[in-house]
Amino acid sequence: MDFDWLDAPFDLKVIPPREIEESFEDPFSLRLLPESEIAGTPARYFCLGKTIGNQAIFSIFWTDGKKYRVLFARSMTADELSFYDRKNTEFL
Repeated sequence: MDFDWLDAPFDLKVIPPREIEESFEDPFSLRLLPESEIAGTPARYFCLGKTIGNQAIFSIFWTDGKKYRVLFARSMTADELSFYDRKNTEFL
C-alpha cells in the first residue's frame, strides 16, 4: 500500500502514520463504504483496524486504487471496537 501523507488534514502527532498504516495492514481490518447522498464526489471509506501493539484505529480515507489518502484518524470508540470484534467473530 502506498500512502500520501503530504499536507495531511489532521495532526499526525496524535496517531503516527506508521500506526495508521499498520491498522490498514491488519488482516482483520474492516473497510466500509458508507452511503453517500452527494453525487459526483469522490467516495470516502472507513477503515477499522488494529496496530501490532493492539491499538484500535478508526480512519476515513479515499483511494484511487494505487494511493491511499487518510483524511482523518483516531482511536476507535467502544461501539466501533464492539462492531469490529463482532464482525470478525462472524467471519471465523
